[in-house]
Amino acid sequence: MLIRYKKAFEKIAMGLLSFMPTEKDLKKLQQTIKEYETNDKWHLFLWKLDDDFVAIIGVLERENQIIEVQHLSVNPSHRGQGIGKGMVKALKDMFPDKEIVPNEELAGFFEHCDQ
Repeated sequence: MLIRYKKAFEKIAMGLLSFMPTEKDLKKLQQTIKEYETNDKWHLFLWKLDDDFVAIIGVLERENQIIEVQHLSVNPSHRGQGIGKGMVKALKDMFPDKEIVPNEELAGFFEHCDQ
């Protein structure tokens, strides 16, 4: 289940985002979290499985009814279970009138999801 990010989830969110190759640097990671907290066009969601947050997905609202997925990360111990695919589907359900597209780094994952 997708849960909208709140400041109380900051450490969990940073931990999940740090699994992404582009978010390894602490300063970069802090900047990313700050952008999600302050920019109205950036939205961050955590995926809750049982009682744990196991994944995260971050999107940017673009013009022309487009939602661009810019961050997607699943805890390594939960990979291969369809969680990433489930998050993308939940986003499509959450924004039914918008097109969900990946950024360049996530394009390969999206192609894999469509198969």
